[in-house]
Amino acid sequence: MTQTMIHLLIAGSSTTGEIISKAAPSAGEAIKYAMPTFTLHGNLVHFAGYQNHIGFYPSPSGIESFKKELAVYKNSKGAVQFPLDKPLPTALITKIVKFRVKESEATAELKSARKGKR
Repeated sequence: MTQTMIHLLIAGSSTTGEIISKAAPSAGEAIKYAMPTFTLHGNLVHFAGYQNHIGFYPSPSGIESFKKELAVYKNSKGAVQFPLDKPLPTALITKIVKFRVKESEATAELKSARKGKR
């Protein structure tokens, strides 16, 4: 990996973390699956830096709900790759994280309501 790629990777990883933190200010931070992870009632999103891309893991629902916007990036059921040689899609990452926050909070409310019925 060249010095330039290393700088891009470091910059991309820290920028990704900042974007996620701003979109989900109440989320906690942890290392899970050997990746930086943001948590809110469980895992919210993961991300990691690789040689040529930033991997972003917002769960299958996070990918499916933004399928059209993510079509320009290499993606799979639960992951998307943002190339280091392209600008990070800040607005898209923010939208996906906010979607995951709402989803996580709704799931937590359902679980809480079920516990209350016992």
